[in-house]
Amino acid sequence: MISAEMSRLLVCSEQDVSSVNMRARLLGEGGWEDQGSDGENSYRVRGDDVLLSAPSLHIHAENIDSVAKKFGITVNNIVFMSKHKAASAIPTLTVHPIGNYKKADFGGKAETLVKSMPGFMTDSLRKIVSANDTGYGVSFEVTHHGPYVDVPTMFIEIGSDESHWGDVHAAEILANVIDNMEENDYPAVVGIGGGHYAPRFTEISLRYKINFGHMIPNYQIENSSDSEVIRMIRSATEATSTKVVYIHRKSMRKSEVIRIRDLIDSEGLETISSKDLDLV
Repeated sequence: MISAEMSRLLVCSEQDVSSVNMRARLLGEGGWEDQGSDGENSYRVRGDDVLLSAPSLHIHAENIDSVAKKFGITVNNIVFMSKHKAASAIPTLTVHPIGNYKKADFGGKAETLVKSMPGFMTDSLRKIVSANDTGYGVSFEVTHHGPYVDVPTMFIEIGSDESHWGDVHAAEILANVIDNMEENDYPAVVGIGGGHYAPRFTEISLRYKINFGHMIPNYQIENSSDSEVIRMIRSATEATSTKVVYIHRKSMRKSEVIRIRDLIDSEGLETISSKDLDLV
């Protein structure tokens, strides 16, 4: 039976082959109890983990934590198992937080972020790198897309096109990471700057004791007013439960770095750099 204790919700989309393959690897370990279906979603339980299989794509799973509550599940955090699509088609294993800094073109709510999982997410990145023997790249992605939920959430993904989505070995690696991810007491930060795949934040996470939560790339900041940038920074730090920001300074003009620092200071937040961090 489902425990009354807080549970981790692992979400599989039946429309997503990467998701289905990760689920198959988890189920293959045994120990899961079938809890039936609510008519649309089916549930299995193993310890504090609840594996939910949904018919729709993840980005449309709005408020799935509330749906789980109707089945007697109190959700502590959510891990969405997913494919990743990119025009580059470069094979990549990724993790990322979710939400929308501006429009909600792909699920979720406009100008609304979901609480992040900096400890679990950054530990997952490190464990993927350690286990990766696929030749795929490994990286963070910055905050993007839905769905909207009320609890800390992350995506773990196989990309970047249909020739990679069905890779069973990649799914096994990520499923094993899901089984073994853990938190630590490293400082949680918001990252600002760089591109969508956040190479600097990925690099820093592998070298230093730091956990990244939400990340704001340059393309969100460009052509944004000071008030818009302040809104995004405030939203990102609140949804990461931190007051600390790491700026990818080399990804922007010096004048832009100064602007961002001044805006961070105006919010009473702290800026750190790699020299402030301990090596892993």
